[in-house]
Amino acid sequence: MRPVDLAREHGLSTQAIRNYEDAGILPAAERTAHGYRTYTPLHAQALRAFLALAAGHGHRTATSIMRAVNRGVTEDALRLIDESHGQLLDDRRTLQAVEAALRDLAPVPQERGDTFIGPLARRLDIRPATLRKWEKAGLVRPRRDPRTGYRIYSAADVRDVRLAHQLRRGGYLLERIAPLLAQVRSAGGVAPLESTLRDWQTRLSTRSRAMLKGAATLDTYLFAREP
Repeated sequence: MRPVDLAREHGLSTQAIRNYEDAGILPAAERTAHGYRTYTPLHAQALRAFLALAAGHGHRTATSIMRAVNRGVTEDALRLIDESHGQLLDDRRTLQAVEAALRDLAPVPQERGDTFIGPLARRLDIRPATLRKWEKAGLVRPRRDPRTGYRIYSAADVRDVRLAHQLRRGGYLLERIAPLLAQVRSAGGVAPLESTLRDWQTRLSTRSRAMLKGAATLDTYLFAREP
């Protein structure tokens, strides 16, 4: 089997096939008397396994997995797969935490106009020092009056403070609240995040299915390598 024969199945270039071999993704090819590479069905299966793994685990991890398999250290390859699945599980837990937080934040009312730190603190029954602490942690970013230096909370700032207040009451740590509020600000509010979360869920599900396909294809390759 020539490099071009291996490449055509996946719409790749012959140079890509050579690069994959040089990178250890494919096992070393035999050479003809004239120095041309010759590939076998085992190389074709290795390429299928790599491309399937890359779809779920990413190019770098898939490369490391295939290198380990081709070196004969299958345990290292399986460990890399387990670590990648662990990262996917962490991502799912993060998504669930954000979804739970947004459900709690749904009743937050719309705010109008500007306010100062004292009235805002009294409205929420918290101390002004707490608001200053949240500002230092990056949860809220009120502007300053150029003449007096007083903090001025816009309607968006008040919304962020209310969200932070609800999350703190729910037991969330400041370091977990800051990224969520950053998402709310970039999305333009809480409601637009719903579509973002749906897209996030879709990406995780697609990645999970790709991992399953990669595992099945790799298992076929491992079986083909057995004596």
